[in-house]
Amino acid sequence: MDSKQSNVKFVVAGLLLGLFMSALDQTIVSTAMTTIIKKLGGFESFVWVYSAYMIAMVVSTPVFGKLSDIYGRKRFFLFGLVIFLVGSVLCGTATTMNELIIYRALQGIGGGIIMPIVFTMIFDLFPMEKRGKMMGLFGAVFGISSVFGPIMGGAITDYMSWNWIFYINVPIGLLSIFFIARGYHETRVKRKQNIDWGGVVFLMVFILCLMFGLELGGREGWAWGSLQTNMLFIVSGIFFVLFILMESKAKDPIVKLDLFRNRVFTSSMMISMFYGAVMIGCATYIPIFVQGVFLKTATQTSTVLTPMMLAVVVSSQIGGRVVTKFKYRDTMIVSALTLIVGTLLLGYAMGTGTSEWLVTLYMIIIGLGIGVSFSLLNISTLNAVPPQYKGSASSLITFFRTIGSALGVTVLGTLQKYDFQEGIRAIPDLSPQLADKIKGGQALLDPEMQEKMGLPASLVTELLNNLANSILFIFQWSVILPIAALIFAILMGRSRMQIAGKQGQGKPEPDQMKSEEVPLGKPEPSYHGG
Repeated sequence: MDSKQSNVKFVVAGLLLGLFMSALDQTIVSTAMTTIIKKLGGFESFVWVYSAYMIAMVVSTPVFGKLSDIYGRKRFFLFGLVIFLVGSVLCGTATTMNELIIYRALQGIGGGIIMPIVFTMIFDLFPMEKRGKMMGLFGAVFGISSVFGPIMGGAITDYMSWNWIFYINVPIGLLSIFFIARGYHETRVKRKQNIDWGGVVFLMVFILCLMFGLELGGREGWAWGSLQTNMLFIVSGIFFVLFILMESKAKDPIVKLDLFRNRVFTSSMMISMFYGAVMIGCATYIPIFVQGVFLKTATQTSTVLTPMMLAVVVSSQIGGRVVTKFKYRDTMIVSALTLIVGTLLLGYAMGTGTSEWLVTLYMIIIGLGIGVSFSLLNISTLNAVPPQYKGSASSLITFFRTIGSALGVTVLGTLQKYDFQEGIRAIPDLSPQLADKIKGGQALLDPEMQEKMGLPASLVTELLNNLANSILFIFQWSVILPIAALIFAILMGRSRMQIAGKQGQGKPEPDQMKSEEVPLGKPEPSYHGG
C-alpha cells in the first residue's frame, strides 16, 4: 500500500489538461476540415474523420473503465494519454484521408480511456464536500472546449498549418503526464480478479455494429432498410443479448448488471443519453439554421454556439455547487424543465423572421439546461455505486452520452431530410433529380454548390426557407427528449449527496440509503489518491 500523499494541485492541473485535450479534439477539427480536404483529398470519406474518433471512443470507454477498477486509475490514465499523443502525432503526419481516419481512431481510443477516468480520479481524490465544486469545474471543460475548439482550429489553420491542430496536443499531453506521474499516488487494495474477455469481445462487436449501422445508414449504398444496414443492426442485437447473458454469469463482469437495479444509477444513464441527443441536435442544426436564415458564411457561424456553450460552463458550475444542498431529483427536474422550455422555444417560437439576439437567448436557455448534467450526473452515478465499480460507472456515463449523440444525430437527421424533401416537392418546376441531389439541403449553404446546380437566386431563397422550416420541424420533435429526461429525473427519488459531518442532522431517507449502498458481493480492489 502506497503511503505517499498526492499533490492535489499537480493532479488537478494534469487532469484538467488531459480532459481539455481530449474534449478539444472533438471540435477543433471542424473548421480545419475544408483545408484538410484540399490537401489530402478524400471528400467522399472525410466524415469518417469524426466518426472514427467517436466509434473508437465509445468502444474503449467501458472496457478501460472496468480495467481501471481492476488495475488502478493512474496507469490507465497515463496509458490513455500516451495513446492519444501517439495518435495526434500520426494525424499530423497523415498524407491521405484514409491514414488520417485510422490515426483518428487511435486518438479516439485514447480519448475513451482518458475521459471517464478523470471523473473517477476526482471522486477518489477529494472529500465529499468538495466533489460538487470539482465536478462542476471539470464538467465546464466540455463547454470551454466547444467554444475554443472551432476558433483555435480556424486560427491554427490560417496562421500555421492544419497539421498543428494535432501537434498542439503534444505539449499539453506531456504536461499532463508530468503532473499525474509526479503528483498522483494511489492507495491500492489488491484482490485476484479474472478479466471477462468474453464480455469484452461481445461488448465490442455489439457497439461496433451499432455505431457502424448508425453512421453508414442513409448514405449512398447503405439506405435505411437495405440488407447490409439491417444486418448490422441484427448482428448488434444478437451480440447485445449474448453480452447480457455473459455478464449475468461472469465472475468479474465488464459491466455489473446489478448496478442497473439502483434507480439513481439507471436514471443518470438515461438522462445522460437524452441530454446527449439534445446537445448534438442543437450543435449540429442551430449553425445550419443561422447560416441559412441570416446568410452567414461558414467562418462567421463557427462561433454561433458560443453563447450556448458559455451557458453550459456556468450551469455546470452551478450544478456542482448546489448538489450538496438539494436532492439530485430536484436539481435535475429544474434542469429538465429549463431544457424543455429551450427546445419549445427553438421549435415553436423561432422562425425565419426571428432576430439573432432572440436565437442567442434561446441557445443560452438550452445551455443552462444541459450544463447541470455534466457535473451532477457524474456525482449521482459515482455516489450510487461501491468503490470497486466507480471506474466502470463513470465510463458508462460517457458511453450513454455518446450513444445518445449518435442516435440523436441519426434520428434527427432522418427527420430533417424527410421534412425538407416533403417541402421542396411542392415547389413547381423543381425536377426530382435536382431534389434528390439537394438531399437534406445543407449543400445549399455553399455558394459554389448553388452555382454548380444552376439555381436562380429566387429558387435558392425558397429552398433556404424550406431548409429552415425542416430544422424547426426537428426541434419540435426533439422536445420529447427532455420530457423523457424529466421522467427519469423524477424517478431518482429522494437521494442526495451525503456529506461527512452533516449526517447527524437527521436520518437519511430510505431512498438515500438504497442509493448509497448497493450490495454487489465481496469487496474488490478500490483505488484512491492517498
